[in-house]
Amino acid sequence: DAPPATVWRYLVEADLRRKWFAGGTDARAGAPVELVFDHDNLSADAVPYPERYAKWKGAVGRERVVEYDPPHVFAISWDEGKEGTARFELFAEGEDKTRLVLTHKGITGPAPMANFGGGWHSHLAVLQGLLAGEPVRNFWALHAESEAEVAATLAQASTSGG
Repeated sequence: DAPPATVWRYLVEADLRRKWFAGGTDARAGAPVELVFDHDNLSADAVPYPERYAKWKGAVGRERVVEYDPPHVFAISWDEGKEGTARFELFAEGEDKTRLVLTHKGITGPAPMANFGGGWHSHLAVLQGLLAGEPVRNFWALHAESEAEVAATLAQASTSGG
């Protein structure tokens, strides 16, 4: 529920990006970008980090901006390129809405795919809620549910040959 220019700012400006994903440094074309992960502010309710993720609180990812075409396309390396790239495409939907398409390529296996899939779904839900004025109550519950759904879909695809 925002025009592409606004959504773009939430992708590339660290102070806005930390409200739905990870803070760090602002993103610029061809430059390094730091992602600082501290998910305490992603839930509207007071929700503690699950033990499984507590060790990542405050973790810093040092990535590179690999594509930067404001306000249309933004892509960064992931895990210094070891887990591929995350690419965000923004499409105007009327005057005040945006369709965001995220493609994360180069993930190394099914377990990371489930984690990334659940994580991206949850983070994008937080962004959508911020822009619509409808905050996510419990990011970690949403993340667990999303990760389980992605894992089930991957398991079904691997047994059906798809």
